[in-house]
Amino acid sequence: MAASDVEIRAAEDELRRGFQTLEVVQKDPAVPVYHIYLNRAAQRNALTVPFFSELPRALSLLSVLPSARALVLAARGPHFCSGIDLEALRSLTPSPSPSPSPSPAAAADLLRGRILSLQAAISSLERFRKPVVAAIQGACVGGGVDLAAACDIRYCSDDAFFVVKEVDLALAADLGSLQRLPHIIGYGNAVDLALTCRRVSASEAKAIGLVSRVFPSPSALEEGVDQLAKGLAEKSSVAVMGTKAVLLKSRDQKVDEGLDYVATWNSAMLMSPDLEEAVAAHIQKRKPNFSKL
Repeated sequence: MAASDVEIRAAEDELRRGFQTLEVVQKDPAVPVYHIYLNRAAQRNALTVPFFSELPRALSLLSVLPSARALVLAARGPHFCSGIDLEALRSLTPSPSPSPSPSPAAAADLLRGRILSLQAAISSLERFRKPVVAAIQGACVGGGVDLAAACDIRYCSDDAFFVVKEVDLALAADLGSLQRLPHIIGYGNAVDLALTCRRVSASEAKAIGLVSRVFPSPSALEEGVDQLAKGLAEKSSVAVMGTKAVLLKSRDQKVDEGLDYVATWNSAMLMSPDLEEAVAAHIQKRKPNFSKL
């Protein structure tokens, strides 16, 4: 059902008020395409706690607008996303408290709920009814790969590189990479990237199907993505939205099950001291000393 004029004006007003971690713009009022920019360039667009509430909110508002027929997810600065902010990662784990400690089961249930909330924020890109194109330059690491994998089409510049980083931080990636990458690049390539945490160049990303096109510069990337999004916006919205919905439904129907499983897994594993040690070692630029199992 189409939104009313009142709902449209309210959504436009809230978008104009802006966000802490995002910039939402329509470059040309005559072109029904919006851009969401990750907007913490000085921090390499690391994902903070506010981001995980602002992204789904921005998408919810854009879903109301008839002028948003296609969406570009991009980033300000030289890097797309350096992953989840370390303080945000620390906030997931139970903190010491003078009050009586909750039972391990209660603590795990609380942690599982937090993970599911972060997953839902990333999945909001995939669930946005209109097509979403990721424009990736520079670093795309950890949570950045989760974001890119949740988009419908991925383009990058030739300076882009990709790292599924979570194993090096002593946890299993739990925001969607392990569920979506096997469908995008194949199971073998997904295992390789997830276990080795190695750096994948733009050319290799194109070869394995992680991105569809590579451009010679960020400016050429911007031009190419804008042209693609404009072309998508000119097509029948009913046909485009229907095609996206059917593709996602037909893909496997197991992504949600996988996300639920890893949330349960990490609700226990993140209680381990290995996460705190990995974060501390990263900050102190030393080799981590993990638990012996």
